[in-house]
Amino acid sequence: MAPWLTVVGIGEDGFSGLGKQARRALLSASQIFGSPRQLALLPRCIGAERQEWPSPFSLAPVLAQRGEAVCVLASGDPMFYGVGASLARQVLAEEMQVLSMPSSCALAAARLGWPLQDVQILSVVARPLAALNAHLHSGVRLLVLSNDGDSPGAIANMLRERGYGPSRMQVFEHLGGTDERQLSGTAEDWPHAQVAALNLVAIECRAAPDALRLPRVAGLPDSAFRHDGQLTKRDVRAITLARLAPQPGELLWDVGAGCGSIGIEWMRSHPACRALAIEADEGRQGFIEYNRDALGVPGLQLVRGKAPDALQALELPDAIFIGGGVTREGVLDLCWQRLRPGGRLVANAVTLQSELALGIFREQHGGELTRIHVAHAQPLGSFDTWRQALPITLLEVVKPVDA
Repeated sequence: MAPWLTVVGIGEDGFSGLGKQARRALLSASQIFGSPRQLALLPRCIGAERQEWPSPFSLAPVLAQRGEAVCVLASGDPMFYGVGASLARQVLAEEMQVLSMPSSCALAAARLGWPLQDVQILSVVARPLAALNAHLHSGVRLLVLSNDGDSPGAIANMLRERGYGPSRMQVFEHLGGTDERQLSGTAEDWPHAQVAALNLVAIECRAAPDALRLPRVAGLPDSAFRHDGQLTKRDVRAITLARLAPQPGELLWDVGAGCGSIGIEWMRSHPACRALAIEADEGRQGFIEYNRDALGVPGLQLVRGKAPDALQALELPDAIFIGGGVTREGVLDLCWQRLRPGGRLVANAVTLQSELALGIFREQHGGELTRIHVAHAQPLGSFDTWRQALPITLLEVVKPVDA
């Protein structure tokens, strides 16, 4: 099948910077789709009908022209956070050809002398700025695709709030064009109020001495979360996440989420991990919303309701953690029923009644029970002694693949 759709990456230098194949595709197209800025880069000799993207954005006008000679304009590399990636999900590879230019990140790395494979690349284009929080570590280099001209200032504010004010920031405007400009400064005294809407931010992360260090491995400090005491404590949380064993792309149900700590750390383990936090208490729902942004996983979805009723219509999970409601009728059974074959179920119990529920469940479905005892050194007069936390009983069970 001959391609009917050509996606052309176009840079700030416009039509003159395109190769022969891209020029021929544009000259022979019946329709060309793109943003007003991209379409304005085309010369008058292009006779195709020019179509601006609809608002709200939709690929439907392009897909409706299947079989016609259609071109779509994209910035730089269309498959890098671009419309080419969106089209590839709906158009067969043999129906589409993609003609790329260097991406803005490739150009910025070349200007900075940064090896691109050593840089973390992020986008805040129509995405929450809070997602950057998960990637702030001293010494890390970030390239951030901006949403608009306000993005660099907002990023600087966020860095200051997180204790990364000393971070070096460089903003590139109109990369690859005649209007290219580079602005520099630090987050704590970012001096540039006016920045072009088309920009990219390069950040060399530097933590202040008092910055909160948040590792990617499970077991964040309890102080990293806002909570009312309904929190899976740090050591138990690390053990629980190890048993849940998150894998890229998997979905977790965090049932009786409390402040959302398990779901949040599940998502921090890999950018592709997803989680639903199911919580009925309104105050704890507020904690979840705050914590997910502060810890860099704004994509965590809050389900407002009580298990088992709130679980009925949810997407089937790859793993389930039950931190509250183990003794509630129907919760364990429904979670087991909805869990995907091969999935993991981990439940924690503190009370005798919840331990009994886990024991009965284990008799029916198998699994492993583990008792967790954690003690902390605390003052006793002029000396120190061990203070034992409440013991935790942990059930881990894997659902048979043929179940």
